[in-house]
Amino acid sequence: MKNKQIITMLALAALLGGCNSKTGGNAPADTTATDSVEGGSSAIAPAEAPDSTLYGTCGDGSAMNTLQLITDDGDTMVVSIIDANDRGQCFGGYQIGDRMAVILTDENTAAQVVNLTAMTGQWVAADKTAINLKADGQAEITDTTATKQQRTWRLHNGRLVIGTGGAADNAQFEIVAIGPDSLVLRGEDGLVGYSRK
Repeated sequence: MKNKQIITMLALAALLGGCNSKTGGNAPADTTATDSVEGGSSAIAPAEAPDSTLYGTCGDGSAMNTLQLITDDGDTMVVSIIDANDRGQCFGGYQIGDRMAVILTDENTAAQVVNLTAMTGQWVAADKTAINLKADGQAEITDTTATKQQRTWRLHNGRLVIGTGGAADNAQFEIVAIGPDSLVLRGEDGLVGYSRK
């Protein structure tokens, strides 16, 4: 029951957008989402599935179809986002200085691009559950009874993981859309849409 409450509280954020504009440009996916999510997908075990995501900052050499990523290791790379965008795998657009997460298909082509800066902030679902995804990886979840719980959030292989750090308590969500004012996630119980608070 406690895990269901946690997961319900986690599934509250939804931004609709894409990478071809600075504020997002993808049309939203199916937005006939449920009010809240009862659960994410099965927990991941980092030892079994290492994170293949590159993390860094959007550089000033970015353009409509390319992302200049200054990685956390200090490397600068220019990545084509055309394939990811065509497959609906660019989330949140990008601006210079935004924190980004990129999964590559090869050294110069992105399979998925997620704007972590666009994901941060306070989100609320139709059932009034709320989530605050903070830039430092902390998450504050508020359920319908106004009970607050402290959790963590991160991306792992392109999926949003919210939990306490222990794999048994983590819930995974597929990112469906990130826009300026909305976030859509898919868990094991279906779609959940959130609005920026």
